[in-house]
Amino acid sequence: MTRVVEIPGSLDDRTFEQFADALKADQPDLPRPLFDARGVQWASPYGLVGLLTAGQWWQEQRRERPLFTVPAQDDVVRYWVRTGFFREAADLFEIHGKVPKVKVEEQSDVLLGVTPIRQSEDVHQVVGMIQERASRMLADKLGLEAKATMGFAMSLSESCQNIVEHAGTGGWVSVHAYNYRRRLGRRVVVIAVSDGGIGFRRSLEGEQSRRYGERWGDGAALEAAVIHNVSRFRDPGRGQGLAGIKRYLARWEGKLSIRSGTARIAIVPQWDEDVPLADHLAYFPGSQLQVTIPSAQAAE
Repeated sequence: MTRVVEIPGSLDDRTFEQFADALKADQPDLPRPLFDARGVQWASPYGLVGLLTAGQWWQEQRRERPLFTVPAQDDVVRYWVRTGFFREAADLFEIHGKVPKVKVEEQSDVLLGVTPIRQSEDVHQVVGMIQERASRMLADKLGLEAKATMGFAMSLSESCQNIVEHAGTGGWVSVHAYNYRRRLGRRVVVIAVSDGGIGFRRSLEGEQSRRYGERWGDGAALEAAVIHNVSRFRDPGRGQGLAGIKRYLARWEGKLSIRSGTARIAIVPQWDEDVPLADHLAYFPGSQLQVTIPSAQAAE
């Protein structure tokens, strides 16, 4: 017996809530899910790594692979192959539909395909792989100063390191550049990271739950980590990666959003209309992070 989990036609950080609602991850005793991607026409890196996390979660819960139907449009399937999505999905899903044998290759708009993060060595390798290409993209395509490159590498490293230090399981990262016409009308570089681990609340509750009392929950945990720079580490300098990301994004008018459990928090720049905190959302395992770096404002 299976149940259909329909994937939105355009899957990104906004429509992800529709996917989380359909997944019903707070009800692991439901029948085996069939992730139906036949109608998908586009997916952001956030959507791709989130799909993998959902498959990972089910496999860890029930020790069986969920079902997955590939997108109906050939160009969508080929793009997902080139980003490395199906390379990772093969171990997580029972895939139904034709997946073409297209080489996973570097593209101008894919700075880093879907890449697994399991340990600190993976983080160092990822940063090394992408730093030179990202430097050219930030300068040539986004029109940012050369000094933006070091901050980008730091943001990428800290985003990935969050999986290693907090999740308790593996995860994925992907970095793309594309035109953000709908909300911004500029080109952006997006870092997306997702894991199916313990999430921010469980990571911080040993030190913070008493302080927050009845307010303690996923939303309060995200506030503590993102707004107040609280870390589960007592050592000076440990766990301050989010503070560094925020400083970098403030300089370049970027956006940070993090979803964990049943809540989502965002550091919202002027060009975006996202809500700073959304609580009481559908439960989704682990944490999902997105960093968005826009191009310099075009001259009037």
